[in-house]
Amino acid sequence: MYADSPLQPRALLINGTVGVGKTSVAEAVGGLLTESGVPNAVIDLDWLRRSWPAAPGDRFNFGMMLQNLHSIASNYLVAGAVRMVLAGVVEDLDDRKQCGDAVGIGLSVCRLQVELPVVHQRLSRRHENEPEALHWHLKRSSELAGILDGAGVDDFTVDATTLPISEVAAAVIATVGWP
Repeated sequence: MYADSPLQPRALLINGTVGVGKTSVAEAVGGLLTESGVPNAVIDLDWLRRSWPAAPGDRFNFGMMLQNLHSIASNYLVAGAVRMVLAGVVEDLDDRKQCGDAVGIGLSVCRLQVELPVVHQRLSRRHENEPEALHWHLKRSSELAGILDGAGVDDFTVDATTLPISEVAAAVIATVGWP
C-alpha cells in the first residue's frame, strides 16, 4: 500500500511514434517520482493490447487495451498511486478521451519528438536480426509521425533527439508541472 499523499491523482501519457523512447522515458519518469517520494505507477500500454486475435476493425487492439487499462488503473489508484505514467500511442482526440476515461483521472499528453533519421537508426539496432519487423517498424514510424503531426492530441512536446533519457524524463516532469 502506498503512503497517503496530499496530491490530486493525475495521469500522463507519453505519446510518440515507434522508436522514440516512450517506454524508457516513462520508466525514468516513474523513477524520478519514486526518488521524490511520489506514489506512482508506470504502465506500458503495448502490453495491455497484446493478445490475438484483435477484434475485427481494431487494427491495434485498442479496445482490449482500454479494458485492461481501466482495470489496472483503478487498482493502482485504490492502492494509493497519485501519478500514473503511461507509455503508448493515441492517434486522435477520441483515442485520447477514451484513455482519459479508462484511467478515470485527469490525463495530460506529452509527445516525444525525435528526428526520423534517429528513430530509424534506433529501430535498425532494435530489430537488427528481424528484417520483417524492421521493415514494418520503419514504415510505421514514418506513417505514425505524420498522423501525430496533424492529430492535435498532445498538451506539450519534448524533443528527445539528442538528450539522455534522464534529462528527457526531467524535462517531461518539469513541463507537466509535477512535483
